[in-house]
Amino acid sequence: MTDAERKLWWYLRALLTKEFHFRRQATIGPYFVDFACHKERIVIEIDGSQHMARIRADAARTAFLNSQGYRVLRFWNNEVLQQTEAVMAAIHDALNENRGSAPHP
Repeated sequence: MTDAERKLWWYLRALLTKEFHFRRQATIGPYFVDFACHKERIVIEIDGSQHMARIRADAARTAFLNSQGYRVLRFWNNEVLQQTEAVMAAIHDALNENRGSAPHP
């Protein structure tokens, strides 16, 4: 795990008390995702500078995850490390939005 992934994992584990369970390095189809909350169908990806050269691959990956009913949240490493509260607020908002929706078939 990168420093950003370790930091975010520390915060995501705290969400267990709010009934949100995240798995790290979760498998969905042919992909490993950084973090996934299967119950709420949310994937969180933490991207470093290497992803600038992988825009098409990341788009295909996101399209596949969306087709499986997952919402993909992407954050840059520096966002997680320097703006952790804003990242967590975005994650919390996405989790709460999903709570009111019907489960994916």
